[in-house]
Formats: sequence, structure tokens, C-alpha cells
Amino acid sequence: MTTATDIQLGNLADERVIRLLTDHLNDMFATSPAESVHALDVSGLSVPEVTFWTIGDGDALHGCVALKELDPQHGELKSMRTDAAARGRGLGARLLEHVLAESARRGYRRVSLETGSQDFFRPARTLYAKYGFRECGPFGDYSLDPNSVFMTLELEPAASSRTA
Repeated sequence: MTTATDIQLGNLADERVIRLLTDHLNDMFATSPAESVHALDVSGLSVPEVTFWTIGDGDALHGCVALKELDPQHGELKSMRTDAAARGRGLGARLLEHVLAESARRGYRRVSLETGSQDFFRPARTLYAKYGFRECGPFGDYSLDPNSVFMTLELEPAASSRTA
């Protein structure tokens, strides 16, 4: 089994990133009503409170993930995507582990996410639950929505985390 090992800060101007994000948004709008799609486009990922990473090997880009700072102790997982051709290789888990390690390093006490309630999102919800995420109520600017599942994970900050 070949796995990509290169996780790095993503270039939002890279055409491969734009294609991956376009595929992600297309799937979100094909699966959920427009008012229930909370995926970020390039402009939403370009704001200072969002850090964006990609995973790939060589010239191939296989996935992406973002971490949005909601406040100094709370991060939100955003835009996690594995390219359809690269699924089943553990890349989503690698991206999630990267975000969780970075969240702990930053001193976040909690990481939350919003995902869909439809069957399409079941693999994602299963992955998040495997890592200890539990369903919760809406957080941040979200509202209760039957098309959304909100999940959160309490973290123990790393010893080298920033101080408040």
C-alpha cells in the first residue's frame, strides 16, 4: 500500500488545489441544500484565521485540510478532502492527525467540525468518531440544521503550546 507522506502548507493559487476544492464544493452542493453547505471556497480559506494544508507525493496532490481559529482555545476543522482516486489509503486519517497535532501545539482545548447528516458523509463521521469526536450542538456561527452534524473533541495541549 502506497501512502503520501508529504503534508505541507497549501498554495491556494495552485490549479491542483483549485480543482480539489471545486470537486469538494460540487459534492457538497450535490448532496446538501445550498443553505446547509458550509464548505469554504478559496476566498474563505484565504483569511488570516485559516491555515490550509495539502497532502501529496511528487507532483500528485491527493487531499487537503484546513484549520480555522475560532478563538485562542478553539479550532474548527474545515475543507477536509481526499481526492476520489486516492481514497482508501489512510490519507484522511493522516490529515486529521496533522490538524489535531497542530491544534494541540497551538494550545487549543477543543477542535470542532460540521459535516453532513446524509449517508454520503458517513465515512467522514466514522473517521471523526474513531479519533474521539463526539456529536455536539452548533458552535460558532452555526445554527441547528437537520442536514448538519456537529462534532467536537476536547484536547490536552502539548507541553510546548502557547500560553494565554
